[in-house]
Amino acid sequence: MNLYRTSGFSMLPEVVKNLLIINVLAYLARMVFLVNFEIDLNDYFGLHYWEAEKFRPYQFVTYMFMHGSFSHLFFNMFAVWMFGNAIENAWGPKRFLIFYIFTGLGAAIIHYTLIHFEISGDISAIQSIVDNPSFDGISNFVANHQFAVSQYYPEIYPQYQEFKGAYSLLAANPNNYEALNISANFFSDYLEHYKNMPNVVGASGSLFGILLAFGMMFPNAQLFMLFIPFPIKAKYFVMGYGAIELFSGLQNNPGDNVAHFAHLGGMLFGFILIKFWRKKGIY
Repeated sequence: MNLYRTSGFSMLPEVVKNLLIINVLAYLARMVFLVNFEIDLNDYFGLHYWEAEKFRPYQFVTYMFMHGSFSHLFFNMFAVWMFGNAIENAWGPKRFLIFYIFTGLGAAIIHYTLIHFEISGDISAIQSIVDNPSFDGISNFVANHQFAVSQYYPEIYPQYQEFKGAYSLLAANPNNYEALNISANFFSDYLEHYKNMPNVVGASGSLFGILLAFGMMFPNAQLFMLFIPFPIKAKYFVMGYGAIELFSGLQNNPGDNVAHFAHLGGMLFGFILIKFWRKKGIY
């Protein structure tokens, strides 16, 4: 039974302990840079879309250690402590770390594959306007696209305001060369802004992989959760949580900024790796 009990910080296994430390330090560093220098480290170490100007290959790893808020950090690290403890004790530090990174990478791949299919049509349409600006092309795009622009994006908001004025002029005269030129310049800037916008941070992909591993290794372990008023077996908790994530992802609520399919990607890649290890007789 000791295998399922969480322990004090000094008694934590090596990788779990260091993951907690690194994630907390990364969050504190982000706050220091944000408050003192108005630099958001998530722009540099969060994972951007692979066609974005801000994308760097190392972000596939660093995004797992960045978080958007204290609550985001707290709940992720609480779950790593709660479930990762037992998994690392069972597997050892090397295999646990491999699993953690692998599921985090899987979560990113699944998430951005879906993002690619979601936004690639818009990217092609914007590029067509930049290459060959016309009122018909612009009006068709405006009618079918909700611009991801607000005063919180000072790098693009003034150009957007100028474009709105130019668009009104084009509506009156579609051949207004100056208005077409302003519109083309805006869409050129907006293209980079739009590709840079998707930015994933957090350990959730790896966490959901760990959660799946716990459910597979200790399926009948009784879990006592604050938000569930009765004990529940790990296997049912994992299946239920996965179903909720799938439902939420399929809902595609515009106000929901949670990467549900990244969570499911962590579960999927965790399942694949565990099945592979079992087939090879590794554990």
